[in-house]
Amino acid sequence: MRTALRLSHLSALLLTTLLLLCTAPTHAIKFELQAYRYPPAKCVWNNAHAGALVIVTANVGPGDGQRVDIEIVDSGPEKNVYLSKRGINGEARFAITAHTDEGDVGVCFKNYLDVAEGGQTRKRVIDLDVDIGADAVDYNAIANQESLSALETEMRKLEGVVKEIVDEMNYLKKREERFQSTNMSTRKRVQKFAWFTLVALICLGVWQIFHLRAFFKRKYLID
Repeated sequence: MRTALRLSHLSALLLTTLLLLCTAPTHAIKFELQAYRYPPAKCVWNNAHAGALVIVTANVGPGDGQRVDIEIVDSGPEKNVYLSKRGINGEARFAITAHTDEGDVGVCFKNYLDVAEGGQTRKRVIDLDVDIGADAVDYNAIANQESLSALETEMRKLEGVVKEIVDEMNYLKKREERFQSTNMSTRKRVQKFAWFTLVALICLGVWQIFHLRAFFKRKYLID
């Protein structure tokens, strides 16, 4: 009896570990952003499906004579702009919901240099964390709000992870169906073009025969 119980606990632990390994990790990056009068955008891109919660935490280091702007966009066909804010300092936290399945969500920064501070290379250090999907949910706040036990909180986390995995599988299935439809459409177009080429060559060959025959008759080379 104890052996069966231990096996049951081991199976549950193994399943939990596998589910946690399948989750999207937290994307953290730290970099220096140089200031310019007309700065280019430095973007960090992450994959996020439609309906996914995205939490962006940016910690901007100190820097005199500089202004850091942030913009959250996606690379989908509609080029959605979720957020645009100027002059962020210190730690800033933003939450958005992705709207596209056709592209990634990007967090873009620009570091503007004050004209009066020109002639010197200036930089600001940015520490960026991007949490997507189940990683973006604050389960501790949910547990406090709904008075959940530790076990219930873990089950809620696993429920979110499983839902994310199911959504990912459905997304991959839709992509496979779309690719298959595109493949079939391309095959039909290639077949139609091949038949058109064949018919055109036959018609051209017949026309050449009649044309040459008429030419030879005019020259009295054949009867």
